[in-house]
Amino acid sequence: MKTGIEIIAEERQRQMDVEGWTLEHDKLANNAEQLAQAAALYAIPEVYRVYEYDVRNLWPWDRHWYKPSPDNRLRELAKAGALIAAEIDRLQRLNE
Repeated sequence: MKTGIEIIAEERQRQMDVEGWTLEHDKLANNAEQLAQAAALYAIPEVYRVYEYDVRNLWPWDRHWYKPSPDNRLRELAKAGALIAAEIDRLQRLNE
């Protein structure tokens, strides 16, 4: 069984390889902490998410990028963790 950190690392790698989100893109395009905001939305349990409030008002990008996995809580937490990792990387690169 994989650990949580392994699952998060795999999701982060998938985001880069499949979705094409590079470290440079994250650094330039997410300067208002959108990565952390998106992570928080995925981390909120589905029962507390309502599109009219949470998603529409909190999701930082176009709606088509919001891809919840309501039947797979581990998948949503992996997305949240990977987005947090991306935000940490972005913040660390600000001083480069």
